[in-house]
Amino acid sequence: MATTRAILCGYYGKGNGGDEALLATLLQMLPESITPIALSGDPQQTHQRYGIESCDRVSGFRILEALKKSDYFIWGGGSLMQDVTSFASPLYYGGLMAMAQKRGLKTIAWAQGIGPLKHPATRWLTRQVLSHCKAISVRDRASAQLLADWQIKNLLSPDPVWALEAKSYSGLGDLHAPRVAVILRPHPQLTPQRLDLLTRALISFQKATETTILLVPFQPIRDLEMARGIGDRLPGVSCIITLEDPRELKGLFQGVEMAIAMRLHGLIMAASEQCRCFALSYDPKVSQLMEEINIPGWELANIPDDPNIICRAWLDYYANGMPLNSAQIESFRDRAQLHGELLTSIIDP
Repeated sequence: MATTRAILCGYYGKGNGGDEALLATLLQMLPESITPIALSGDPQQTHQRYGIESCDRVSGFRILEALKKSDYFIWGGGSLMQDVTSFASPLYYGGLMAMAQKRGLKTIAWAQGIGPLKHPATRWLTRQVLSHCKAISVRDRASAQLLADWQIKNLLSPDPVWALEAKSYSGLGDLHAPRVAVILRPHPQLTPQRLDLLTRALISFQKATETTILLVPFQPIRDLEMARGIGDRLPGVSCIITLEDPRELKGLFQGVEMAIAMRLHGLIMAASEQCRCFALSYDPKVSQLMEEINIPGWELANIPDDPNIICRAWLDYYANGMPLNSAQIESFRDRAQLHGELLTSIIDP
């Protein structure tokens, strides 16, 4: 019996905890009849971590070899088709999707966040490749509406990481409770002045609560320096935690009282483990999640210019805020499973 292979194409092997969580969830949801081949920035690491075949995401020869022996091309998840952070991103992902379609592979856009798309060329490319997909799932209302405007059928469901199976993290045993996680990342709107405001507010917050502050760089190559800078200024106990296994990263939040986070999947992981969340939004996808699960926070551009106001908001939420309840979390997990059911309906109908 011939092996059925699927190329998995996303921002994998680049050290980003959120994208690794999407890959782990995709593998969790992929029908057993499929043998996956992941395009990765670090093929050896991806192979070792997940036990799957992997090839270099920028090697044209390796990609062509993978296309020749594959039946499906699964594109996602995440915000791959957007031209705000990079014009190259939609050209790379859209070009690969077009190549797969030209070679006759069945293509699936999985758990996508489409946009923002500011340039006519990237909008045209995105519309073209999506219109030739066998199936599409998206993770937010704005993406669903854009595709509806283009008259492209799609399934709207919460981000699949809601359904990722967490793995218990044992490394918190030596760090006294209560614990608060801080998940920041560099961004043009997080200016040195705003970072200083947040750090001063965090200093006051820690003094008032005597919490252990966990600084969690989701993408260490980008986030670690910022985490170290904050940790050096904190008066109480703090710890930088870097975890490569996305299931363990999600499990970390089982032992955390509150998360103050910029990163989308930091908020999703924390919320799904009944941890209170306070968001600092740098992107529409984070703002949409804030609205969807009704959590407090600010757009980065609207952070108060007084650290005392920031600290009081955190203290109030720490004392009085409530995490999502079990029924709400179960609802998100169940609906996130629809991304997996979509795969099964196309691959194992």
